[in-house]
Amino acid sequence: MLINKPSGLLTLSGKHPLNLDSVHHRLVKDFPSATMLHRLDLGTSGVMIVALNKNINAHIGRQFQQRLVKKSYIAILYGHLLEDAGRIDIPIAKDVDNFPLQKICYENGKHAVSEYQVIERIVEPCSTRVLYTPLTGRTHQLRIHSKAFGYPILGCDLYAPDVAFHQASRLMLHASTIEFQHPVSGERLLGHSPCPF
Repeated sequence: MLINKPSGLLTLSGKHPLNLDSVHHRLVKDFPSATMLHRLDLGTSGVMIVALNKNINAHIGRQFQQRLVKKSYIAILYGHLLEDAGRIDIPIAKDVDNFPLQKICYENGKHAVSEYQVIERIVEPCSTRVLYTPLTGRTHQLRIHSKAFGYPILGCDLYAPDVAFHQASRLMLHASTIEFQHPVSGERLLGHSPCPF
C-alpha cells in the first residue's frame, strides 16, 4: 500500500504516551498486519510504502537492502545554490554525544551520496527549490548533507541555523516519488505525492 504521510506525524510510535500517535498506530486500526518498511522524519511529508503481510515486507525489504528502491524529494534550501546540479558524497555517522543527531565523519562514517538538481531560485526569502535523489538511505541524510554543503533546509530544527529554521513553518522536505518492483507481478511501480509547498 502507498500512503501520503503528513508533516508533523511520527512514522512509528515512541515509548512516551505523548508519542503514541503515528502513521503505524493509525494504520493498524484498519490494517492490523501493516508494517513500516522505511521511515520519514517527523517533519518530512510524502509518499511511503507499507507492507500488509510478512512475505511482502520481506520482498520489499530486500529491495531496500539492495538499493533497488529509488526515491526523490523536494526541498527548499537556505540561499541560492551556485551550481544547477551536483552530487554530495559525504560520510555520515551517529553523533553519540548529541542523540538523535548525525554528524559528518570521514573516519568512521557510512558512505552517503545525494544528488541534487535546482528547480528554481526563489528571491524572497532567498532560497532554492531542489529535487534531491538520495543514492543511499542514511538517517537524516538530506538534512545533514544540505547543512554540510552550506545550504540547510528551511525549517530544519536539527541542522539549520536559526535564520533558516525561522523562514518556514515546517521542515521544507517532501518525499515526492518512490519507485520499486511490485512483489507479486514484478512490475516496476512509481508512487508520486504532489509537493504541498
